[in-house]
Order: sequence, then structure tokens, then C-alpha cells
Amino acid sequence: MNRFHRTLPQNPTMASKAESSSTSSSSQRRDMIHVFWHEGMLAHNTGTGVFDSGIDPGFLDVLDKHPENADRVRNLVSILRKGPISPFISWHSGRSATLSELQLFHTAEYIEELEKANEAGGKELCAGTFLNPGSWDAALIAAGTTISAIKQILDGHAKLAYALVRPPGHHAQPSQADGYCFLNNAGVAIQVARNSGCQKVAVIDIDVHYGNGTAQGFYSCSEVLTISVHMNHGSWGKSHPQSGTVDELGEGDGFGYNLNVPLPNGTGDEGYAYAMDQLVVPALHKFNPSLIVLVLGQDSSAFDPNGRQCLTMEGYRSIGRNIRRLANKFADGKVLIVQEGGYHVTYSAYCLHATLEGVLDLEDALLDDPVAYYPEDSAYSMKVVDAIQRYWKDNVPFMKES
Repeated sequence: MNRFHRTLPQNPTMASKAESSSTSSSSQRRDMIHVFWHEGMLAHNTGTGVFDSGIDPGFLDVLDKHPENADRVRNLVSILRKGPISPFISWHSGRSATLSELQLFHTAEYIEELEKANEAGGKELCAGTFLNPGSWDAALIAAGTTISAIKQILDGHAKLAYALVRPPGHHAQPSQADGYCFLNNAGVAIQVARNSGCQKVAVIDIDVHYGNGTAQGFYSCSEVLTISVHMNHGSWGKSHPQSGTVDELGEGDGFGYNLNVPLPNGTGDEGYAYAMDQLVVPALHKFNPSLIVLVLGQDSSAFDPNGRQCLTMEGYRSIGRNIRRLANKFADGKVLIVQEGGYHVTYSAYCLHATLEGVLDLEDALLDDPVAYYPEDSAYSMKVVDAIQRYWKDNVPFMKES
């Protein structure tokens, strides 16, 4: 695909946009996103190698940082602290999860496995997923910080909360690490919400990869609707046996409450918007959740090394806006956002900024897209969405209800 470059906006321009936006509407200033963050998560050192392999072949002078490295999250933090969205951000410190909190989602045997790996000095738990010295403490902080974020909502102190966490979590199954993930941060937080009386939770996962861990944790549950909008990548081995295809619908009481939207490579902004309008929005109308959890990965972006979905800032902004409007309609405005992937060190930060602009439902964009302008041919993606829609209508019981 062709790419057209735009000169990066200078700081005065960004400042003037922020100033004009903050003074143009008092209603915009009423909404704040409560961001939960703790620097202890930077201690997770994933090392170097050929991409995410950890391998040094001996004939390369320069190796890659592992894609899930601390720099990507440093930029997510800094753009929220220093970017034009900063007046809309309220900062809160995270904390470590307790073992009893982890067992709300994970098995005791699996937690013990992780503790033993940490005590032994580290272990590669599966391909590309390295538990190194400092990783376990960071994972505990990530889970606990996400719990703090959901409690901010449950206790009535916020409507919009964002757990800015790493290591990521949505691939971590109840008894299995996977895809850079040790603990399922969103899954643990959802269980906290359910135990606090939140009866119906809708999870919308837009990371480029299937949120298989979250899906597995609630696969037999009819009170948690998991929707994963992802690149059609299939299974990638023993740690990730799920395929993310449309026929993985749940089981038992949970049949029909795991909905997968596997999209073709290069779907882009228009294709994602169509999938949201034709699939995600109608599903939430049928389900009527009392809480929405947005599982957010910027690895669906146009320049991510781990994805091929070609979303730009405007695509993310549109998704954020859609989530906010769904929350206002069904969940009294309550949205928990949980950070997952996103591996382009600079563009991921821009896409985060755009997503949160959308969640705030700001009238005007605060930040220009520095690089991503893609000509789109969304016709094939829309045909895929139409086919998924027909499949759901034929096979998902609650989607058939009037």
C-alpha cells in the first residue's frame, strides 16, 4: 500500500489545539479519564534477539529489542502526560495484586508454576514469552493496577478508567501463559466486578490478536459477553490452541456469548467501522451490559510490526467514540479500558491518544496523524463482516431473540 507523509505537528500547534478545545466547551472538560499506572511495570525486561525469539544468531551486529519492551509503554505514559489530551487525564498509582485476587481467574496450580519460575531466576514459558527477573513483580502490579482501575468505577469515583499496564494479559488463560502474557489483567478485573454485583459485562477486544485467554476464562459463562475483533491468524501452537474463528461460540451456559470477528489483513478504518456498526453494536443492543471493558491494543495500527490491519488514528478515534456511545446507552457511561499490545514505539502512542479522544467523545481531534494515510479498498472486508453477521443470526441464540 502507498503511504503519504505529513509533517509532524509542532508543539505550539498542539498546544493551541488543546487550548482551543479546552475553552470551546465546558462539557468537554467535565469528562476525565482516570489513568492507573505504576513504574514498577517497567522492570519487566524482555531482552533482545531476532524479533521476539530471544535468539542471537551470532552474525548480526544489531539485535531487536523484544517488541513488548518498556519503551512502548514509556511513550504511552508520556503522550498522556505531555500531549494535548493531558487536561482530560487524572493520574492514579497502581499496586500489586494478591494471590487470592489472581485466583479469581487463574488456577492455584498455574500461579504456583509462575512463582516457581520466578524463584528459579526465570523461564521461557512459551514462544516469545519470557519470565525474567523482575517480570513476576511487574505482572503482579499489572493485575493489581487493573483491579484498582475497576474499583474506581465500582466505588462510584469514575465512569472512565484506563489501566495502563504491562505485561499484557489477554492471551493468558486460567492455567496457561501465552503471547507475552502471564496474568489476565482484564479477566481478574472482570471477576472483581462480578463479585461486586455487576451482573452483565461486555468485553470488546480490538487488539490485533484473538483475546483467547479472556475468552477461555468465560467460555461457559452467559453473564460475560466476549467479542474479539482481530486479524484472522488462527492458532499458533500449544500455548494458543484456539483459532479465533466464528465457530468458537462458547460452551454450556456460555454458548453464543463468545463472539469472534476475524478480519482479513489490511481491513483498515472503514472495514473496522463497518464491523463495529454491523456486528458489535447490534450484539451489545441484544446483551444490554451494565459494564463495558475495552481491551485495547494498538497493534492493529498501520505500522505495527506484529499486525497487518492498517488502522490509523482516525480508525482508533472512531472505535473509541463508538465504545463511549454504547456505554452511555447501556452501562451508565461506565468503561474500563485495559492496555494490551501495540509495538510501534511512537505510532502506538498516537493511536492511544486518538482512542481516548474518541472515548471522551471530543468534537474535534486534538492531535494530527503524523504518517498514516492509506487508500482503502474495504469491499472484501465488508463481505467478510456480512458473512459473519449471517452466521451469528443463524447460530447465536441471543442474537435471534426479538
